[in-house]
Amino acid sequence: MTGPAGLTPASSPGARMMFRPGPRLSRRRFMQTSALGASAAFLAACGINPARPGRLTVPDRSDMDKFVNWSNWQGYMDVDANDSSIFPTLVGFQDEYGITVNYTEDVNDNTEYFSKIHPQIAAGQTITADLFVVTDWMAAKLIQLEYVQELDHANIPNLANLNPALQKVTFDPGRKYSATWQSGLAGIAVNHAVVGKDKTVESMNQLLTDPSLAGRITLLKEMRDTVALCLQDLGYDASDFTDSQFMEAINMIGEAVNSGQVRQFTGNDYVPSLVSGDLAACAAWTGDVVALQNDSDDFEMVLPKAGYPLWSDNCVIPAAAAHKKNAEMIINYYYEPRVAATLSEYVNYITPIPTAKAFAAEDDPAIANNQLIFPGDEILSNAHVFMALDGETDARYSKIFDKLSGA
Repeated sequence: MTGPAGLTPASSPGARMMFRPGPRLSRRRFMQTSALGASAAFLAACGINPARPGRLTVPDRSDMDKFVNWSNWQGYMDVDANDSSIFPTLVGFQDEYGITVNYTEDVNDNTEYFSKIHPQIAAGQTITADLFVVTDWMAAKLIQLEYVQELDHANIPNLANLNPALQKVTFDPGRKYSATWQSGLAGIAVNHAVVGKDKTVESMNQLLTDPSLAGRITLLKEMRDTVALCLQDLGYDASDFTDSQFMEAINMIGEAVNSGQVRQFTGNDYVPSLVSGDLAACAAWTGDVVALQNDSDDFEMVLPKAGYPLWSDNCVIPAAAAHKKNAEMIINYYYEPRVAATLSEYVNYITPIPTAKAFAAEDDPAIANNQLIFPGDEILSNAHVFMALDGETDARYSKIFDKLSGA
């Protein structure tokens, strides 16, 4: 399995990593994970009728309409310090290319967004977005369904700046249909104002069994993140596991739910509860915690010694997009190292452009040295991309986890 930042995650354990505090700004909502091969069986299990809209051709109006619609996750863009409605790098793009960007933060969940766009794309209709961002496994599903278009690499010369490891992903060899937006890690967030300055939470086993944390922890709704953390804690490899090992992880989670140890399963709405002190600790995403560390040294991000999940989000262009070339120009713009650095400094996730680190170091050495934003070999050697699932297995696993999490 390959990972971002020019490195390949391995299965050998490393030392437990704890980070506090980090540099400034940002936070972000989002769902992780790896390469899933979508299939008709998966769609049937979800009550979805597969379609092949990719055979349709729609004239690209980019040269006539200097406009593009972009859908992304909340908090996944740099924001002006004095006006949250202004995105500086987007302003830079518009000024440089004369293309107006209608930027919308309406991707709240991979499956939810798919459900929203599926009826139109399946019917061969143009959806509002010319460009949107989803996680690896959802990108894989969209590619197999032909719900997204092949990228014209001639319009994205900066694709050469993409981390070589990310150019070799199994779900999209050669990056014909997708381009990495950002990557990140999941681990355990600890509020030391609650647990005490001298105590931490070092493992998922501790998180799920320590009586002093009972009722004051949350897990992530994203099956791949929560299950991966438990699989690793049990001594298994989240990138290569069996049905019985999956069920061991589920039972581990189930026991904690039934005992009242787990308060609930969340998206990134764990953040306010962590800040208020209602939560002592929780499964969390790196970018969220780095942002909290900007305001307080009470927050710690623990990457368990047993291992932790690595995920990526990707830009894709839907079938029948009306402004395909303009969307490709956006991807190209954000693959410029200077722009990639500015974005990474704000969102606090792992940039897909390794050469951005040099620019970040010029701006703020603390950011460039933050291992949660620009991770080195030791961090990525213990990161694991969740095992690719066939459609039937994904549907089955998701049903089991959703029942447990109350989804």
